[in-house]
Amino acid sequence: MSDISTRAPVGPVAPVAPVHETADAAVIKGRHSENVVVGEEIVRHSMLSRVIHWSVAVSMGICLLTGLPIWTPIFGWMAFLFGGLQVCRWLHPWVGIFFFASSVVMFFHWARQMWLSKSDWAWIGPRLFSYMKSETDDSQVGKYNGGQKIFFFTSALAALALVLSGVVLWFPLSFGQGLRELSWILHDLTFILFTASIIGHIYLGTASEPGTFSAMTRGAVSKKWARFHHPRWYREVTGEESRRR
Repeated sequence: MSDISTRAPVGPVAPVAPVHETADAAVIKGRHSENVVVGEEIVRHSMLSRVIHWSVAVSMGICLLTGLPIWTPIFGWMAFLFGGLQVCRWLHPWVGIFFFASSVVMFFHWARQMWLSKSDWAWIGPRLFSYMKSETDDSQVGKYNGGQKIFFFTSALAALALVLSGVVLWFPLSFGQGLRELSWILHDLTFILFTASIIGHIYLGTASEPGTFSAMTRGAVSKKWARFHHPRWYREVTGEESRRR
């Protein structure tokens, strides 16, 4: 008697869908494109944009974790995460160079989209707090709102301040005492303010606005999210903006 497991199946066999048809359509589209509609989602960031973003984010995180034990003994325990304080002292400036290089790439990649309009400047003030309380009229907000644009340019300035002051601290004997002291102040003050802003950035991208984080992981957001947070961008991508004219 033959083994039943070797017999051919009886009756019609359901076709097996190719892998590319069963995969996430928005993720596939986001490998090379953005600002396109895929079903009930919109591709917000391409693969290239996400790689650039995470290169900056990860290198910034490593700089923070290696820099804190150098900054004060209170965070000395963090040094053991990297093999000791001496490893942190060696690793920190090199990762800092990578962070700055990634920031430069990010700046030129997004600078045109982040150009500030007259209305965007209003975010420097009460509008930011009104936005946090959902009390603003966002009907004309494009792909990026004024707060995101200002954060983009201040982050670029912070990266520049950190690398310039960091080079002086990396090679202290090559510079005068006055410049070294100024660099200590600039480096510390910039990293404190930048870290605080990063915490706010993470909060807004996760807990505060659910659905936002997927833009930097899968590359796509829901239509509902886009319509609520970036109405004009939603209308432009879906074609509603042209129909309104």
